[in-house]
Amino acid sequence: MTLLVSGVVTLSNGPARCQIAPGAGGAVAGFWWETGGRRLDWLRPASPAAVARGDAGEMASFPLVPYGSRIRDARFRFCGREVVETPADGPRRHALHGHGWRQPWAVTDHADDRLVLEYDHPADAWPWPYRARQSFALTPQALEITLEIENRSDALMPAGLGFHPFFPRTPEATIAARTSGVWLTDADLLPREHAAVPSDWDLTGGRRVADLALDNVFTGWAGEAVVTWPERAARLHLGATQPLLSFLVLYTPRERDFFCVEPESHVTDAINLAREGVAETGLRVLAPDARRAARMSLRPELF
Repeated sequence: MTLLVSGVVTLSNGPARCQIAPGAGGAVAGFWWETGGRRLDWLRPASPAAVARGDAGEMASFPLVPYGSRIRDARFRFCGREVVETPADGPRRHALHGHGWRQPWAVTDHADDRLVLEYDHPADAWPWPYRARQSFALTPQALEITLEIENRSDALMPAGLGFHPFFPRTPEATIAARTSGVWLTDADLLPREHAAVPSDWDLTGGRRVADLALDNVFTGWAGEAVVTWPERAARLHLGATQPLLSFLVLYTPRERDFFCVEPESHVTDAINLAREGVAETGLRVLAPDARRAARMSLRPELF
């Protein structure tokens, strides 16, 4: 393991390499193989400028803790508390992706092929102190990331987990995953209706990313997805803890060089939907001193 002046930690094992930026939201800055004299990126690599800015949103992957996606109007009520979160940057008024990706993480353990980071969140607008931990393990075959949250308050706390990886987009890239439903959204990309998966969004047999225009939460996900790049004769198997991470966010923006396949523990705005009586939002609560953990594995292969 090397800790560079830039603040990027590099893990290596055989041909596999992974860079993590503790100061940039504990985000992954790159995951690739060095094979045949070339670098083969499995995630969108971060630029040195993005690392220097601490911009997790421009990284290869970042953690979602203590919630993923949006909270409507950055506010909710829970166990008698009115909570007003920090809205996302820019003109958007909703909270987005929790706190971990916006804060520096501390290195607590490391070796050539593994790294542990921690982030302690004090009580503030989010009134529950908590500790988040990320453990990275790199083998020649795979990268595994475990994300854990511990409620360090004396009260019940809503607690979600997830991962936000960015994959390189090529003209023929495909995504395959088995799901049973999808949330349709309003103009603010917040859930308005749970529906069966439309035929042109059915990913079971694999769909070309270029044919999709999605920013939606799929439900009933089986915990496995496959990204394939035919031009590169390469694919990547994504796995996630089940049944905890049974929600899958697909983000396929047009005219960008990436797409996202995000395992999450809950639907967007789960905490407000659950309060309104919506079933199966994935909202989970942690008791004082309790912990919860989720894992994502990325297993590439050439064919």
